[in-house]
Amino acid sequence: MNRHRVVALLSPPQSPFELACASEVFGTVRAGVKPYYDFRVCTRRPGPVPTTAGYQLLIQDGLSALEGADTVVVPGWQPVGDPAPPEVLEALRRAHRRGSRIVAICTGAFVLAQAGLLDGRRATTHWASTGQLAAEFPEVEVDPDVLYVDHGDVATSAGTGAGIDLCLHLVRRDHGAAYAARIARSMVLPPHREGSQLQYAEPPAPDRADGSLAPLLEWANARLDSRLTLDRLAEHAGLSSRTLARRFTQQLGVSPGQWLLRQRIDAARVLLEQTDLPVEAIATRVGLASAINLRRRFRDALGTTPGAYRRTFGEAR
Repeated sequence: MNRHRVVALLSPPQSPFELACASEVFGTVRAGVKPYYDFRVCTRRPGPVPTTAGYQLLIQDGLSALEGADTVVVPGWQPVGDPAPPEVLEALRRAHRRGSRIVAICTGAFVLAQAGLLDGRRATTHWASTGQLAAEFPEVEVDPDVLYVDHGDVATSAGTGAGIDLCLHLVRRDHGAAYAARIARSMVLPPHREGSQLQYAEPPAPDRADGSLAPLLEWANARLDSRLTLDRLAEHAGLSSRTLARRFTQQLGVSPGQWLLRQRIDAARVLLEQTDLPVEAIATRVGLASAINLRRRFRDALGTTPGAYRRTFGEAR
């Protein structure tokens, strides 16, 4: 049986980690694991390719290597959003027309978008760059809430480690869950990760309101465990409920209820990271009443559960 040919298209400066996501899954020979893939790398101009880590890679193959590829991987692109050379974009389009599967890891999605391969389709990239991708390519439906998106012929992943998730998913699709699990086990990784990339995104910067709202926000943040209705907030601020709601929308872009929920979720994140408190106790402390409500709100906001979040980010021992 002919092996599936995977070719990674590198560009200077190349991120070694994004390249390693693909090479570790598709290019590593493992004892007792049948090799189904051939892995090679190429670049637009063969020769030394600088990396973001300060060393160089010596790449021997040019764009002609894509002509025999079953899967083409674009493992990141630096600087983010920089235009790809026309010959690179045309090589990707030709490979796609021939039936090659085109895969982007992290910011490689920008190159696929430049080539028109994501037009009218859902795609993702690193959470810090999803806004830029959506702004530069409005014809692409950017999803910031997933680890990867696979359309069969085109696939994109979120940042860095999510490239491994996508590559293992592709192996699972090609050769089944058991085979993909053997590769994941040899890498000391779970075959599937829980949740979405939203749990990895930095919490938003503290809201900055003018003097009319700042004292109220500070007062409310110190009382998240109490019942904070719109009427109670308005009474403390000395305003009508309608006026307060309008000021929230004008200054913060959200309603008082949305703002309160965000503060409570962020407070829960801190407690999950820094304490061993039970989820029920955290729910009470941040004003979400019950563990069931906290789990539901947490999943809606971050795409994961409080328990999974704590296992990933918990600092307490």
